Amino acid sequence: MSELTGRRKRLVLAVCCVSMVMVVLDITVVNVALPSVGRELGASVSALQWAVDAYTLVLAAFLLPAGAAADRWGRRRVFMVGLGLFGVGSALCALAPGAGALVGARAVQAAGGTMLNPVAMAIVATAFPGREERARAIGVFGSVSGLSLALGPVLGGALVDALGWRAVFWVNLPVVAAGLAGAARWVPESRGTRARRFDPVGQVLVVVLLGGSVFGLIGAGRDGWSAPQVWGPMAVAAVSVPLLAWWESRRTDPLLEVRLLRSAPVASALVMAFAALCAFGAFLFAVTLYLQGVRGMSALRAGLCTAPVGVLIVLLSPWTGRVVGRRGPRLPLMVSGTALASAGGLLLLVGPGTPVPALLAVFALVGVFQGTVNPPITNTAVAGMPVSMAALASALASAARQTGSAVGVAVAGTVLASGVAAGGATFTSAAHGVWWLLVAAGALITALGATGSGRRPPAGPGRQPERRAQATQSLR
Repeated sequence: MSELTGRRKRLVLAVCCVSMVMVVLDITVVNVALPSVGRELGASVSALQWAVDAYTLVLAAFLLPAGAAADRWGRRRVFMVGLGLFGVGSALCALAPGAGALVGARAVQAAGGTMLNPVAMAIVATAFPGREERARAIGVFGSVSGLSLALGPVLGGALVDALGWRAVFWVNLPVVAAGLAGAARWVPESRGTRARRFDPVGQVLVVVLLGGSVFGLIGAGRDGWSAPQVWGPMAVAAVSVPLLAWWESRRTDPLLEVRLLRSAPVASALVMAFAALCAFGAFLFAVTLYLQGVRGMSALRAGLCTAPVGVLIVLLSPWTGRVVGRRGPRLPLMVSGTALASAGGLLLLVGPGTPVPALLAVFALVGVFQGTVNPPITNTAVAGMPVSMAALASALASAARQTGSAVGVAVAGTVLASGVAAGGATFTSAAHGVWWLLVAAGALITALGATGSGRRPPAGPGRQPERRAQATQSLR
């Protein structure tokens, strides 16, 4: 196939953004629906945590093999399979008769999601091989994420209030249909220049590590830290770390490229991705319970209160993409970390009767954080790896994000367990642990942004001219 025209590139970007809209909507919409799910299905706080974490855990655990599969079998093909599976999972969620069935259906959804955003990002990175045009495209990708965050709580609240929580899953089906039609018509097939072998042992160890950690964290809020069902899974997860490092170091094609983690920019990007989504996942979980449980707001009003987060992402992501392309990631990362730490500090002052305008101002700071953090992290991670491994590179960054989100929700639920039933001042006092997490994550991002990021993205193998040529060839 001949090289893509400007119009074709824009269409490819639009199709990839469809997957972003759906996956991000599903995160924010489900958070708004949690109180309704709890009431109708009689779900406990830990069950609500699993309704969120079953999704993010499967995403985190299987993003890497999905990226490798896309590089091997074709990115468009894997992308379309992911869309179809996501649609099936959404229908199963809408039909779930109980909390257990909902958690299982969320895992099916996530199995499809593993083949969407990281693969979509690899398609975008391959279609836009130039550093500046890629940075701009990533900025657009981020702004669409922000639009989804802005619309998600409002749309979710409106659907929940008008039609019930099941409607938030039915709404995915027309989006899936549009994405499949667009991918079949406009997205070119592309592959990595060398097929990577699968690593089933490494995959099992990753599942054990992530699943054991989150299972223990969620259980701690219900059973206490001394319970065997809490420390047992966490001990197994701890043992899997050295086993994973030993096994992966012996593989020719490891699931987790340990050698790439030795690159300071790449390692820094992954740590920041984890910290950013850990803080954001905890924030969404805690704020949803606060607004609807403590403040007694409807789902729609609660969604409108969190809308400033998405609005700021829409406004700031394109600017961030341009800044990263021209000057590098340092400035956006420092702005992002400072905004997050400031938001966490101000949330420590929030009580049961804090005026809504004050809440909106703090939520806007969270929007500044999210609007300036993702483009520099993604660009750094992708630029630090060969273009032939673009799907694997973006999957690694996405895995760090989803792992962070799962851990953030688990930590938030554990911290808030004692305050959910009591409500009022007891809840806001318990929430201080969540807000301190935001402060710590913001400080970490600021420090790494200042010390670990140069003026321009790292001159890794992904920026070599011959790698760009390979990327062009993979589209042909």
